[in-house]
Amino acid sequence: MNSDFSFVVSRRRFLYVAGAAAAVAMQPSSLRAAAVEDRRIAVAPGQALLTSSGQQTAVWAYDGTVPGPTLRLRQHEPVRITVENGLDEDTTVHWHGIRLPNTMDGVPGLTQPPIRPGENFVYEFTPPDAGTFWYHPHADSLVQLGRGLAGALIVEEREPVAVDRELLWLLQDWRLTKDGQIAPGLGNMMDAAMSGRVGNVVTINGGPPADLTVKAGERVRLRLANASLARMMALRFDGHRPVIVAIDGQPCDPHEPEGGRLVLAPAMRIDVVLDMQGDRGKRYAVTDEFYDGLAYTLTGLAYDTAAPLREHPLDAPIHLPSNPLPSPDLAIAERQEIILQGGMMGGGKLAGVGGMMGMGMPGMNGGAAWAINGMSMTGDGHSGMAPQFTLKRGTTCHLTMRNETAWWHPMHVHGFSLSVLSRNGVPVPHRQWQDTVLMAPKDTIECAFVADNPGDWMLHCHVTDHQMAGLMTVFRVT
Repeated sequence: MNSDFSFVVSRRRFLYVAGAAAAVAMQPSSLRAAAVEDRRIAVAPGQALLTSSGQQTAVWAYDGTVPGPTLRLRQHEPVRITVENGLDEDTTVHWHGIRLPNTMDGVPGLTQPPIRPGENFVYEFTPPDAGTFWYHPHADSLVQLGRGLAGALIVEEREPVAVDRELLWLLQDWRLTKDGQIAPGLGNMMDAAMSGRVGNVVTINGGPPADLTVKAGERVRLRLANASLARMMALRFDGHRPVIVAIDGQPCDPHEPEGGRLVLAPAMRIDVVLDMQGDRGKRYAVTDEFYDGLAYTLTGLAYDTAAPLREHPLDAPIHLPSNPLPSPDLAIAERQEIILQGGMMGGGKLAGVGGMMGMGMPGMNGGAAWAINGMSMTGDGHSGMAPQFTLKRGTTCHLTMRNETAWWHPMHVHGFSLSVLSRNGVPVPHRQWQDTVLMAPKDTIECAFVADNPGDWMLHCHVTDHQMAGLMTVFRVT
């Protein structure tokens, strides 16, 4: 729980409060210090009710719940999170999208030693950005994410946003057997070389989707996060016009989505504002229509019959305050390029890829299915591979990413947020900053960032099968 301490003190003495983690001096401002908030998260096997059948599913969970507890932090206020490993295998936690010190990034062998069974690790960082983020393992990623280890992390703005309600939908995709258990076959070559492990059950906040009861006239901020292994989503809100106000935690120019669909790839987050202008007593479907011919109703907006909260949309700005992201200087930028290669192509043939000896992946006989610039880095990240490129601290990097494959790839960068400049030569509108950039087949995307955070950082596809099968690299900031 966040704690705000407000004390008036003289210049000659501090007021100490017994039992408090810290005291914050309010006069003068030079004495102000934020208390460190302490949290603990236990990782262990558990049970979850993922469907309406009543059948419990064996899962792995944070604090016994799927998804794990939603962590609410305050922008610019430090946090200390102790993660206890109750699994029979190593784990870590990656704080996805948070710009934090490299030693806190959660990549085993690269930024920290893995958390062994029965041991714990203390993560300490101060979130610089407000927004919607999430946390998940970066050890045995395919299995641990596939068994349910994921949770939302929300960093609250310093000033509240003018909405009537705030909601979170953390979306997960599961491949379940008829008896409601997680299907075997995590890491099979067909999934890895094609679209990844797309499941047959989608949950919202860990359970079967239930209609959202809404009131006519209210304004809702809806935080969407896709924690699936591989499922892409394109959500259409029947009868409504969602306005995107943030992507991957970073505010953007408010705008309606292209074609009315919110495209949300694994690891992406989108914040939208919804003005509920539907008819009282009516239900409006929310449909996922990403895959051709496979559209389904995810959930619905169900209006109650009460009088409208207001007759017209709330007259208040929906523009979110910007985060303190350093602005790239394109005039002096260092140019780098990565090329995505591999995967199953036409005719059922696997495109040739490179590789590194001794970096096999369980369940795939050590074989790589993907490569970046001719090299395959399989697994979860490690220090055995030379960086793809090295940047001096403070350098602006103009990064071009080319997808030469026949498949979609949400490319995630650790430690930074990317200013997306263009897609296939066309400038990107709406001031978009993203840590996970979705690339369609044959896409070329140009982006830029300031290399202000030293360390070795991962850059990989967040279709987890693709990552584990080689679609991952590392770059260095010195």
